[in-house]
Amino acid sequence: MIIDSHHHLWKYKPETYPWITEDMKILRADYLPQILYPLLKANGVDACVAVQADQSEKETDFLLKCASENEFIKGVVGWIDLKRANREDRLAYFAADKNLKGIRHVVQDEPDPEFMLEKEFQNGIQCLANFNLTYDILIYDFQLPAAVLLARAFPNQKFVLDHIAKPKLSEGVSRNWSSQIKELSLCDNVSCKISGMVTETKDFQWSEEEFTPFMEVVLEAFGSERLMYGSDWPVCLLAAKYPQVINIVQKFVSTLTKSEQDNIMGLNAKRFYEL
Repeated sequence: MIIDSHHHLWKYKPETYPWITEDMKILRADYLPQILYPLLKANGVDACVAVQADQSEKETDFLLKCASENEFIKGVVGWIDLKRANREDRLAYFAADKNLKGIRHVVQDEPDPEFMLEKEFQNGIQCLANFNLTYDILIYDFQLPAAVLLARAFPNQKFVLDHIAKPKLSEGVSRNWSSQIKELSLCDNVSCKISGMVTETKDFQWSEEEFTPFMEVVLEAFGSERLMYGSDWPVCLLAAKYPQVINIVQKFVSTLTKSEQDNIMGLNAKRFYEL
């Protein structure tokens, strides 16, 4: 079983997705389940997890509706404001839908590098376990120290690091990124998605060999039991087509045992999100 643990869906509106700038014209379009499904089928992907791209409850409703109408979407990672006083009520409202599997916040855009350590945010994280919800950590590499402290503060909360923390791929593996990844992996409640790599390259120009050292670091750190494949479609289209993205990971894991390959390409996502 192959599961794409990370993709997005949207009906494009400039005011809803301001992060999609003018130089990202390929993303300025609707990306809906009927567009994604043929891509998954053509690449042997059996199921997927839709992840938030807009920090609004309206989008969370939209993603859950997509999941309810499309059987291949097995889970949703949505958004609610974890810092608001009514967070528990909002979590209860959305968690009533069995397709909601987790929550994410776009921490990478927060000006405070220690945003995840703020009391109100952590009060929100503390609520997630009450609804059996995971948390996707979306950060840049310089925010990894705060992610380590967050994971240590909530040892019973399931976390997954998105996009291997967005290192500067074209500059090669840095000692700082590598050491912080290893530090984070010591928290056994944290998994990691091999996703979002192609768009972290300079000018979206890349060769497969560039990604190998980074994947080797996360494989050594997290092991085959805590890594999961994700396409980051349609954002990946800025730098690569879907078959290219999945091929990077499949080629890398091809030297592993079948059991290890099955874990990374699908079973870990199934277990983590309880799909």
